[in-house]
Amino acid sequence: MSGGGGGSSAPGRFADYFVICGLDTETGLEPDELSGENFEQTPLRRTFKSKVLARYPENVEWNPFDQDAVGMLCMPKGLAFKTQADSREPQFHSFIITREDGSRTFGFSLTFFEEVTSKQICSAMQTLYHMHNAEYDILHTPPTNDKDSCSSTGDCNGTSVSKLQRFNSYDISRDTLYVSKCICLITPMSFMKACKKVLEQLHQAVTSPQPPPLPLESYIYNILYEVPLPPAGRSLKFSGVYGPIICQRPSTNELPLFDFPVKEVFELLGVENVVQLFTCALLEFQILLYSQHYQRLMTVAETITALMFPFQWQHVYVPILPASLLHFLDAPVPYLMGLHSNGLDDRSKLELPQEANLCFVDIDNHFIELPEDLPQFPNKLEFVQEISEILMAFGIPPEGNLHCSESASKMKSLRACDLVSDKRNGNIAGSPLNSYELLKENETIARLQALVKRTGVSLEKTDVTITWPTEETSSKKDLKIQCDEEEFKVYQLNIQIREIFANRFTQMFADYEVFVIQPNQDKESWFTNREQMQNFDKASFLSDQPEPYLPFLSRFLETQMFASFIDNKIMCHDEDDKDPVLRVFDSRVDKIRLLNVRTPTLRTSMYQKCTTIDEAEKSIELRLAKIDHTAVHPHLLDMKIGQGKYELGFFPKLQSDVLSTGPASNKAVRIVLKQRYRFILLAFLFSVPIQKYIQEARNLGSTIRQPKLSNLSPSVIAQTNWKFVEGLLKECRNKVIQRIFLFSCTSYSSFNTLIASLCDLLERIWSHGLQVKQVRSRYSCMLQSILP
Repeated sequence: MSGGGGGSSAPGRFADYFVICGLDTETGLEPDELSGENFEQTPLRRTFKSKVLARYPENVEWNPFDQDAVGMLCMPKGLAFKTQADSREPQFHSFIITREDGSRTFGFSLTFFEEVTSKQICSAMQTLYHMHNAEYDILHTPPTNDKDSCSSTGDCNGTSVSKLQRFNSYDISRDTLYVSKCICLITPMSFMKACKKVLEQLHQAVTSPQPPPLPLESYIYNILYEVPLPPAGRSLKFSGVYGPIICQRPSTNELPLFDFPVKEVFELLGVENVVQLFTCALLEFQILLYSQHYQRLMTVAETITALMFPFQWQHVYVPILPASLLHFLDAPVPYLMGLHSNGLDDRSKLELPQEANLCFVDIDNHFIELPEDLPQFPNKLEFVQEISEILMAFGIPPEGNLHCSESASKMKSLRACDLVSDKRNGNIAGSPLNSYELLKENETIARLQALVKRTGVSLEKTDVTITWPTEETSSKKDLKIQCDEEEFKVYQLNIQIREIFANRFTQMFADYEVFVIQPNQDKESWFTNREQMQNFDKASFLSDQPEPYLPFLSRFLETQMFASFIDNKIMCHDEDDKDPVLRVFDSRVDKIRLLNVRTPTLRTSMYQKCTTIDEAEKSIELRLAKIDHTAVHPHLLDMKIGQGKYELGFFPKLQSDVLSTGPASNKAVRIVLKQRYRFILLAFLFSVPIQKYIQEARNLGSTIRQPKLSNLSPSVIAQTNWKFVEGLLKECRNKVIQRIFLFSCTSYSSFNTLIASLCDLLERIWSHGLQVKQVRSRYSCMLQSILP
């Protein structure tokens, strides 16, 4: 399931590695033969080998660095070169590395372009162009007897192509050469939005006219060693270069972490296509995604697998297939893979085997080819309608955004009746959506529908019902969400769509436990003979289902993902050792049983809408309104003077000794920080100027007995207020121990919060005239026990 990852031995850091990939000027230009590029292309359009230039730290024990995998996935097409005439906008994409044990680690990469300053590289590119042009002229020079006709018409094919080829050229005397570079975070969990902001702000720091507030090493050290993973059910705020970054993690009774924008998938494909692709994935067909954009491949793949909850894809899963691994497409097994398109080749040029069992998705062109004999998902029309209502509430057309293949004006010119009758491109073909047709033809009602969540307005066919705000909705308005509005909308839409999909399985499999066949032997023996054992009464289950469900369910029960789901149920029969995903699903099933008292023989195909959206949305809203944890702010490091110099437009060479010497384990971190706390605490207690407590003593209230000013000595003041001070010291000790315990449990508690509470207590002590020296002598044991 998406959102997992990270070994059990991982210490809970937000990120494991910071990686830089790009051009190795020492090895020069090396053609990337594995990319499959044709050498007839101009040198600027060829791809060259990229290298992992640096990584910090060098290695971590809980997540060994896979240089080959990271290098391929950071820059799947290798290096790219451009000139000042080309667009050089930074591109973000994410990727997944699946380890041998099935666990996953996540990568987030930002690719940008830097000017090539190496004269050797520029000269090499110029030489490649001279060679290319010479070879091209020889190959495409027309025969002698055709020269006159070609020159007279000016329409010779060779001449026109030559002009096109030479247009994308490079001249060292007039052009500026740029090469791609990539910065990347490798993380145990998939916090996509937060990682994207971190990388974008780091890149902004090297392209901004003004240098960043701190050296980049400070921010990278902070994200690697001082920012923790938020605990389950909590939110976290930490500092980027130019602003705070917030992420939140669902609790153990919510749907698993998923941080990719569902909105983009429905805009690219449309509801109909998404449901069809979802059905293909559930039945474990071969699925090939195709796009020019790496992040689109990743977003669609992660969305489809996340929507499968509680089931998990069990086969080959490579959302971004590097060019060197194209032979994977020949595998005679189910797979879900993403293939990068260069924007020039069309579907007919792809040689794909076993196409009868292949689901081909051209993401950029809003097009899907379905395998033969694909059964319909149960209650598909009602399911599509429920999803469509949510999308329209967020202003997203259910048919998707056709900006990739059609103009917006052409889309607006289509009548609603044409859209509904059209069976292509994700339209809701043949579904009785009267409200949908009405909304497409009535802009006023469409606007009302888009405001449904904020104003309480809902549409049911042609009737408009207004619900006045209740106390609960009014209280929500008082919550101040600490992320921007667009980001919050992404969270809202994600959870609403996911709850609808999860509700389908909860309704369809509400009685599945009745049909699980528990083994009559110990678990170890059962697992050894698993292949010969029957663990689910499929015949009885299917006989209990509504007839329209059978074409889909009879095939779904034979999939590996369903078999693994039932295996988990048997192996984790006890609540304590139950799989987290299974625990969440079973709790939802229990709620369904309480709400719908029924027997298995009374199952019907009546569609039941999702009722858990509000509760799930409120949990996210509360976490984003009240941040649970704030990480340590980036700070100056012990760096060598003169290194890491800021230069506009270039990502600096980082000081590896600073970034590679972070704490080796949580235990070491806690020891270091506890010593730091002890130092600060003792410094506060033992270094206060004597004038402070004398002045505070003079200002004491009348409730405390005062000595004469002539006798105003530290010892007299201390004895006068000793009982009161003793109570404050005990309170101080208890609170410090309590906070240190909290710090030990959560790895990195808020440093500022601890110090602030200590200061408050110490100010109260000093205000009553206690001599610091006496505290030290009489309570030294107590002070030492505060931070053991």
